[in-house]
Amino acid sequence: MSEHRRKPPQSRGRRATGSSGRRAGPPPVPPAGHGGGAGETPERPYGSRAEARRATQRGGGRRRAVETASAAEGAARSGRRRAEAAKKKRFIDYPRSGYSGLRRWVPSWKQVLGSTLAFFVMLFGLVGLAYALTEVPDPNDVAVQETNVYYWADGERMVVSGESNVNRQRLALKDMPVAMQDSVISAENASFRTDPGIDIMGIGRAVLNMARGGDVQSGSTITQQYVKNMYLTQDQTIERKARELLLSVKVGAQFTKDEILEGYLNTSDFGRGALGIQAAAQAYYGKDAHELTDSECAFLAALLKGPALYDPYIGGDGGEVNDTNPENLERAESRWSWILERRATVGDLDPADYETILAEGFPMPQPPTPAMEKAGQIGYLTNLADQFLISQGAVTREDLNKGGYQIHTTFDEDLMGQMEAAVEEVRDANIDPEARDEDRHVQFGGAAVVPGDGAIVAIYGGEDYTQHFVNNADNPGAQVGSTFKPFVLAAAMRDGVRDPDGPAEQPRDQRTQVSPESLYRSEDMLPIMNYNGDPVVVENAETGEEEPWLQANFEGRDQGDITIREAMEVSANVPFVQLGMDVGPATVSVAAEDAGLLPDSLGRADDTVPTFALGVSTPGPIRMATAYATFAASGEQADPYSVTHAENSRSGWEWSYESETEQVFDSAIADTVTDVLTEVVEGDQGSGRDVQPLGRPVAAKTGTTDDNRSAWFVGYTPQMSTAIGMWRMPDSQEELVGDEQMGFMSMYGTAGERRINGGSLPLDVWLAFMQQAMEGQEIQDFPTPPDPSQLGEEHRGTGVEPPTEEPTEEPTEEPTEEPTEEPTTEEPTEEPTQPTTEPTTEEPTEEPTQTCAPWDISCDDQNPPGGPGGPGGPGGPGGPGEPSDDPTEPTPDPDPTDEGNWFGR
Repeated sequence: MSEHRRKPPQSRGRRATGSSGRRAGPPPVPPAGHGGGAGETPERPYGSRAEARRATQRGGGRRRAVETASAAEGAARSGRRRAEAAKKKRFIDYPRSGYSGLRRWVPSWKQVLGSTLAFFVMLFGLVGLAYALTEVPDPNDVAVQETNVYYWADGERMVVSGESNVNRQRLALKDMPVAMQDSVISAENASFRTDPGIDIMGIGRAVLNMARGGDVQSGSTITQQYVKNMYLTQDQTIERKARELLLSVKVGAQFTKDEILEGYLNTSDFGRGALGIQAAAQAYYGKDAHELTDSECAFLAALLKGPALYDPYIGGDGGEVNDTNPENLERAESRWSWILERRATVGDLDPADYETILAEGFPMPQPPTPAMEKAGQIGYLTNLADQFLISQGAVTREDLNKGGYQIHTTFDEDLMGQMEAAVEEVRDANIDPEARDEDRHVQFGGAAVVPGDGAIVAIYGGEDYTQHFVNNADNPGAQVGSTFKPFVLAAAMRDGVRDPDGPAEQPRDQRTQVSPESLYRSEDMLPIMNYNGDPVVVENAETGEEEPWLQANFEGRDQGDITIREAMEVSANVPFVQLGMDVGPATVSVAAEDAGLLPDSLGRADDTVPTFALGVSTPGPIRMATAYATFAASGEQADPYSVTHAENSRSGWEWSYESETEQVFDSAIADTVTDVLTEVVEGDQGSGRDVQPLGRPVAAKTGTTDDNRSAWFVGYTPQMSTAIGMWRMPDSQEELVGDEQMGFMSMYGTAGERRINGGSLPLDVWLAFMQQAMEGQEIQDFPTPPDPSQLGEEHRGTGVEPPTEEPTEEPTEEPTEEPTEEPTTEEPTEEPTQPTTEPTTEEPTEEPTQTCAPWDISCDDQNPPGGPGGPGGPGGPGGPGEPSDDPTEPTPDPDPTDEGNWFGR
């Protein structure tokens, strides 16, 4: 049967190829326990189809075993595949596993939700951390800087000024109008009282509105705007905005709403350089904030949206400051009415009041004014007020620099304008620097003071504070010349001349008080004597040798022996220099201080300075006007002052000044000085007679210094004392031309005149000012002075000849007349002859031939008629030696090289 046995089929394909060279794998291992019992030999596995058929024929058990083995083997293989697939999953399955192509990169909804939640959790965490780390910083320097506000005497604002140049004056919320608070809240942030400092919905609306192309809105609350103004910059950056939001929440939690609103209204920019509601009220309506009306508050609230868009005077086409901008005006009116409507809707404005305000119309603001302009006289005024407050110990310079002060001055706006106009009128008419070199560097200074009070009502500090920084009204350093002579006269009447036999320093009871009728020599170039009769010697600057001091008169004039009253009228120098030496320069200095001059402006005052009486001192116009005001007030001295009161609303500080007077001269002495000074104006020879057109009583004195370096006119009425000075002095080295040098320059040839006297241009300025200042004021007379004999003796100065007494008949005694015989009433005809036949107790005890010694300064004889200084005598009224009544009469040219001689005109 072997030949009929079926041959196995030949292999097909690579699977049946036996020559692959590979070793056949081992046959499958049967499952454990398959086959017989213990000790059975496992059945050899089949490896071909025939064997498989035979195995099948041998029974189903074998097949099941094979199936079981195959199943087990498959399970093992499947287990290995599952073990290989069960790898560790990623925390974030992205890109997504199990997907291919684009689906791998599309996150699942779980991933989207998880990511969103994680983002917000992280964001809130970061915000919370940032909030916890955020601290409210110190305010910006600019946010706390303030200026000082200065007011005229009538309460009108003069200017705002300060070291910071920031126009702000802080106010407490209680001092701000409720209408202003409600207008701002209604227009800017209606939810201000309840929001946490930021308004998320408002920010969202602003963003949405801008996205739609609407108006640009900030979405900021009042708190956010306050934070930006107070703590941050104005930069438009994301970082700044983020800080603003955090700080706004922080500030909203730490500060009350009232504190935030107060800060906001004090730091907001209202335009015109005004920061804060107080500065804005002054800038737009010229009033304090508490005086604003509801309508005005609505307009100012409109400015917070942009002053450049809502100020009716900004951006006009006319180019002039008073030109309105129609577009701005229209916007302002629209915004103003809208704010009023908002107040009526969400604020506290009554609907009836709303209709009334609308009917009254738009509250047009005033044109812009230079709030911080120091040009012209303003800078001099503010500096003068500052210096006064500091000198009184009211504030320090550091305090003023911080600002916030409201300073009420004594300066009268009208009088200030009148004094400035008077100077400009005289300057324009006479001074021409382009035509004359002698007109270069000409300066004026002036001041007006109220007698008996000391209030400085007007000054002229210079042509322009921004160009000339020295206040010519205060202490420019110019010598005052013969305007100093009234203090010599006052000292002579009050303190007296010294006893020539006594020491240099003598008390008042050892001195001799003299009257203005005392006689003194007035010869030009007269040697000056010490009080004891010794000649005054000075060192010659060129030779170094000592030589007698020879005093010159104005333009070499010589009046002979004249009274002090006459010497004042004609401004003779020699009599006053000698009187000053008799009294003592130190004593004269005390009298000048008592009148109101400052000690450090008087210079050295001793017997080695004979010219002290001629005004080598440099008090300045304010102090000269003050000292003359003492005579106008009958001897009551009042220190000059420029501030009546001041306050700082931020700190609650307040200060006021009360003027005090002191009787430094008896009224009889002061009124006599005034009476003598009226002769300077009313006398035919008076150096100040050109002010007579004022048409009211005036007491005054002219003054011109050595080499014509300065000229003065100081005078007063009962209501006002005014001093005007003039000199030439460059402000800087850059202004010098040719051989000019720094310092006071001669005024020979200035204004085309030979010389400038106190009775020329200074008098012209004084008269022009006083004519306006006194207009409409009552004409008042000066007090009547006492008889000169009640003040002191008619003293005769050194070298004055004694009076020549005319011989008189000695009363003859009748031998038959009994000295003891008394007249009877029965003989009435003998009564008229009694005074002429019998000597009286008033008869001089001196012998008729007795005369004063030529150099005896204690001689007190009166001036006889026809004698020296007496009526009709040399140097006396109507006598020879008087100067011409015509001030224009030609006189010899002065000697410009005559150094050391003082001119008292």
